[in-house]
Amino acid sequence: MTGKVIVITGANGGLGRALAQRFADDGETVVMLARSLEKVSEVARDIGGKTLPIACDVASPDSVRAAFAEIARSHPKIDVLINNAAIFNPFLIEEATDDQIMGAVLTNFAGPVLCCRSAIPMLDRGGQIINLSSESVEHPVPHLLMYQSTKSAIERFSKDLHSELEDRNIRVSIVRAGAMVGPGSSATMEPEAAMRFLTAAAKKGIDFMTRPVSQYASTVHLFRTIVDLPADLHIGLMAYQARPAD
Repeated sequence: MTGKVIVITGANGGLGRALAQRFADDGETVVMLARSLEKVSEVARDIGGKTLPIACDVASPDSVRAAFAEIARSHPKIDVLINNAAIFNPFLIEEATDDQIMGAVLTNFAGPVLCCRSAIPMLDRGGQIINLSSESVEHPVPHLLMYQSTKSAIERFSKDLHSELEDRNIRVSIVRAGAMVGPGSSATMEPEAAMRFLTAAAKKGIDFMTRPVSQYASTVHLFRTIVDLPADLHIGLMAYQARPAD
């Protein structure tokens, strides 16, 4: 039995890297997309297995088209698309730069849409799309309005895309992720922005210094479960939260 071809965006660090590692270890063919070909190629070499690193800026329609055209030359058909790439950048709207606003909209929302558009013709019946959301859509956090809004938008998009593709037997799932950390984390914040974010959250009763945080290596089990679902099952929304390990 041949393995699946799984395409992962934002695969050069954080959860994307952990997912690529897990699926490669399981014998799947993993197509790793990230903006920097040099960085994602280095990660692919570290992971080993059947990995294919490709440069792709999900915020650029031309870059997405080129990346999927390159995928098609090696793998005309794919089994799974995981839209993981996102920008997490706390700020206040009144202080936001054009790049901060457009970066969130283009990477967190338009990016998954563009990747879905290119992936759908390559997905056979039984194919899957998994889109990443965030627990913050249910629990608003200060300074994250654009992040929350784009993740809410991708949830709405995912639900209706599943309906649009149902006759073709392509399933679309949402993973509403909780806080997580681990080796290769790609999330960074300027010290001043981080302090303002943590202070504002604390005033709302959210103490990020004491809240439980899950590990990337734990989270990947949930994605394995979705990818392995029998054909007569569908997970529309999987929501999880971190908890103390002991």
